[in-house]
Amino acid sequence: MLFLSTILLFGFASAQKVIQLNYCSIDEHHLRMDCKYAVPAESPTPYCKYTNGERLFDTTDPDEEQHAPFKKKARARIFPGNICRLLFKNLPNGKSNFTCSIKLADTGATATKTSVVFKKLLLPCSAWSVLFQSCSGLMLTLMTLPMLLDIHWL
Repeated sequence: MLFLSTILLFGFASAQKVIQLNYCSIDEHHLRMDCKYAVPAESPTPYCKYTNGERLFDTTDPDEEQHAPFKKKARARIFPGNICRLLFKNLPNGKSNFTCSIKLADTGATATKTSVVFKKLLLPCSAWSVLFQSCSGLMLTLMTLPMLLDIHWL
């Protein structure tokens, strides 16, 4: 019985997962954070929420209420391609922790990923900043390609 319950528990735990958490600055004081997730094909649209400890920045779950100070500062939305995006206005100086949680309504299983954001180290939102954060191997190859081509011609 223990073996069967363990298999079921791992089955529900792996039903969805957060693949990647990218962030960038829209302008000097605003944060955009994209949480890319994977869910089973037959599952309905999951709920997404962003938190900092017990404080709820925003959620797409109608049963949860946003923490009062963030009602005008934070907005979470789900976009095509399994992306949950947080727009956060007036990011404070220093570092901030953001946790993205994806929850399936039918099973209640939740997957989370946390990232620490340093305001002074934020890159502006652009294709390059997303590429820097999500495809470091590809970026390294692209940056070293001219050097490798020069060596080839010698």
